[in-house]
Amino acid sequence: MIRMKDVSKVYDAGVLALDRVNLEIRKGEFVFVVGPSGAGKSTLIKLLYRQEVPTEGQVVVAGNDLGTMRRREIPYFRRKIGVVFQDFKLLYDRTVAENIAFALIVTGAAGRDVIRRVMQMISVVGLKGRQNAYPNQLSGGEQQRVAIARALIRNPEILLADEPTGNLDPKTSLEIFRLIERANIYGTTVVVATHARHIVDSMRKRVIEIKSGSVVRDDRRGAYDR
Repeated sequence: MIRMKDVSKVYDAGVLALDRVNLEIRKGEFVFVVGPSGAGKSTLIKLLYRQEVPTEGQVVVAGNDLGTMRRREIPYFRRKIGVVFQDFKLLYDRTVAENIAFALIVTGAAGRDVIRRVMQMISVVGLKGRQNAYPNQLSGGEQQRVAIARALIRNPEILLADEPTGNLDPKTSLEIFRLIERANIYGTTVVVATHARHIVDSMRKRVIEIKSGSVVRDDRRGAYDR
């Protein structure tokens, strides 16, 4: 499903973000990526949805070699991927329902099927009755639920999340991770970069730890710390 082979990423001015990373993630796995700020977690996530390309090495996601992928192929590849960000990245001039529907409309979907699927997803993420609200009328936790609904509405093969609860309180964070776990139970491969120590410790999923751009630990049922 996901394979990184001898992957390094060097940014401008010679900043080394990842250093010869090797890892494999199988279909249906739930993986936490942990480590201190600046360790390379966000860069790893960006490589997986082709926001960045490796300086060296190979990144293969869902059968696609992202280093050799042509630009026109990227939007079609990303239809297989759902991405959730710490800052939500919602469209603030659109309602909850419109934000979620946007992920379908850009792929050409239209009509009653879009409405039906959007309303189903709103119910799944616990926002029933809030479909006509705008993002600035929602709490942070509610906005993240919208972001998750938008990421999942196309039934992606892979869900990537970069610090999805970084701005949320512990109780809300746990609720958000339970939603993500639910997607995993239904077959979506999940990769989450996080500092949420209490969540990682309680869920006991696979944990990959990164320090200074290198993988230093890979535990099948790990905790935040070694």
